[in-house]
Amino acid sequence: MNARTKTRRAPAPAGTQAPDPDGTQAPDPVGTQALDGTQAPDARRWLVLAVASAAQFLAILDLFAVSVAFPALRRTFDGAPLPQVSWVLNAYTIVLAALLVPAGRLADDTSRKKSFLAGMALFGAASVACAVAPTLPALVAARVVQAAAGAVLVPTSLGLALPAFPKREHPTVMGIWTAVAAFGGGCGPVLGGLLLMAGWRWIFLINVPVTAAAILAGRRLLPDTPRRARQRLDLLGSALVLGAATALTALLVQASDWGYASARTAACAVAAAVLGTLAVAHMRRHPNPVIGPDLFRHRPFAVAVSGVFLYYLVFAATLVAATLFFTGVWHYPVVRAGVGIAPIPLSCMVMSPFSGRIVGRIGGRASAVLGGLALAAGCGWWAVLASPEPSYLVMFVPGALLAGASTALLQPPLFGSAASLPADRLSLGSAVLMMARQISSALGIAVLTVVLGDAARPPVAGFRHGWLFMVAAALLSALVSRYFRTDYNNPEKCRK
Repeated sequence: MNARTKTRRAPAPAGTQAPDPDGTQAPDPVGTQALDGTQAPDARRWLVLAVASAAQFLAILDLFAVSVAFPALRRTFDGAPLPQVSWVLNAYTIVLAALLVPAGRLADDTSRKKSFLAGMALFGAASVACAVAPTLPALVAARVVQAAAGAVLVPTSLGLALPAFPKREHPTVMGIWTAVAAFGGGCGPVLGGLLLMAGWRWIFLINVPVTAAAILAGRRLLPDTPRRARQRLDLLGSALVLGAATALTALLVQASDWGYASARTAACAVAAAVLGTLAVAHMRRHPNPVIGPDLFRHRPFAVAVSGVFLYYLVFAATLVAATLFFTGVWHYPVVRAGVGIAPIPLSCMVMSPFSGRIVGRIGGRASAVLGGLALAAGCGWWAVLASPEPSYLVMFVPGALLAGASTALLQPPLFGSAASLPADRLSLGSAVLMMARQISSALGIAVLTVVLGDAARPPVAGFRHGWLFMVAAALLSALVSRYFRTDYNNPEKCRK
């Protein structure tokens, strides 16, 4: 045995490649090669995941925490009408959805680490601007900047975290990432309600220490992507995608307030259709489009986008429906209603760390199908047992546990499908999946709004019809997931 086989190299930092004297070694992005040729990952990959997950937590937290602050905002800003105050939430939703793809592509083409750090710094600065906003328009403008920063952070965080782990650990990574998102979404209304006791401005100030810690840790821990050959950015394609996503999301979020037959609603519908058509035509011709058609020739990714879209038609609407049911039918106070939905994120958080084992045992396809079926079962439970008489433990909790478990089962394999794409398109793939999540969430809530009608306190029958719609969409998600195929040990195989 020669000296080279006897000596084990010192571990390389996460995201780097250990030196190889003869230049024949394949890239080893997460550590070193053990003596038997297997990968020996760097233990710091878990710290990389922790830093990257902070971005997911902040972006989701701020999406939900602000929703409970509307009454306080109206009092602060001289009794501003609710439609004006709602733009504090709607502007964030629209801009986040619209900018995800251009931001993800830019991170892939430049530097994910620098994009992440810049996005985190901008998110912290925008949070301070939100907290000190003297007027409602100033607050909405600061929220737009905050959403732009979130659009940079969310896909970039996954693009940094997944390459730091071996393929076999990707389901576990996605499970933890899912749990963090569920925690952010679930504790958003609760934390927002608690912070309201000190004042609504603390909902934004709480972000500042988190962003500061993430920047300090990220500078030391996060790996950077290797330099790529300079490419001409598809500015026109980015603008068309941005415009189409903005028009579509604005249509879904605002149509109920504007009126479905109003000129503004019609203008958004026409703009979304025209810009979307132009975007597709442009990307089919451009040599390096912002979203290449080849992205959807990867079967796991194409199926995952469809599955995620159908799933989030339901999941976001379940949170809104539960809150409205608690406050409108059972007459819960807002904070109690926020606490009431806690079983959904809690069951997801408990189950998500085991996602890797579940996917390893039954496969990504079966896990995603079970996730869709669990969500359908949960919504079906609510539809059957809904009653004007409060019966929280019997009527709500079983369905909530199923809904939370569905997220832990479906999200890891479907969002993890981004790892089946070429390495230089990981953030872009994540961005497309997340844009599907954002737009379908807005669409699901819009459909729920139509089903419930204009009544201040919708009847139980309206909620029952809403939950039956969710059952149908969840079953479609399970059906689409039957065509999902991935192999975490051989990703090349699943691209065919």
